[in-house]
Amino acid sequence: METVTINIPDDKSELVKQVLAEMGVTIEPTGAEKQKRAAYREKLLKISVWSDEEIKPIEDARQHFNFKPEEW
Repeated sequence: METVTINIPDDKSELVKQVLAEMGVTIEPTGAEKQKRAAYREKLLKISVWSDEEIKPIEDARQHFNFKPEEW
């Protein structure tokens, strides 16, 4: 396998990357892209997961509210 570095104008970058990806070229992320991904991954890790037991009271309370739009 050969490694090639090319400079692409910003306005054509996504198009060129898409064409190369369709041709089977592997594109390694840059340092800035890696930092963006790491920051996004950190945000995802902070999302809490609720168990079925924690959601049950919310679902039960929802059944007591019957909001129906009023017909004109």
